[in-house]
Amino acid sequence: GNAGIAEERLAKNQTLVECINAGAEDLPRLLAFAQEQRPDLTVVGPDNPLALGIVDLFQQNGLRIWGPTQKAAQFESSKVYSQNFMMRHGIPTARAGTFTDAEAAKDFASALDGHCAVKADGLTLGKGVLVCTSVAEAKKAIDQILVKKAFGNAGTKIVIQDFLEGTEISLHVLCDGQTAKLFPASQ
Repeated sequence: GNAGIAEERLAKNQTLVECINAGAEDLPRLLAFAQEQRPDLTVVGPDNPLALGIVDLFQQNGLRIWGPTQKAAQFESSKVYSQNFMMRHGIPTARAGTFTDAEAAKDFASALDGHCAVKADGLTLGKGVLVCTSVAEAKKAIDQILVKKAFGNAGTKIVIQDFLEGTEISLHVLCDGQTAKLFPASQ
């Protein structure tokens, strides 16, 4: 929970919502709480527990939970995985490369004239993309992520994408394997 959630009230009796003392990545504690309380459904918000496999864990223990499995969460938790998947399946995306070597990454960024996005592979709480407009900026971004480890282990691999100018949106779809329900686009 957080301070905002702590002020919410239950619809059934108007008592304050209970926030438990467990971090979003403390899967054993969250599982124990869910097993004790037996909620009808758990909805996961943060990326980290999804990447750690909370959905798989809850499902293996007979609990209903909404969110992607650990395997499906890779699309958010690994920019390299996502980029390779799009390239492998011919999904339109910016020209890109994935790197663990700073010099190879700098050569690729130079070939894009420095107009690129340099992305840390892993989860960085929305901070792992550096947009560059020159070769010097791109090289600095590569050094920050790959060499200086500004994002820790999230930056052991990077994706460099050709800079695409325009509006970026998030698009979410619910799918049961047969049909899909499209949510409105958001920014």
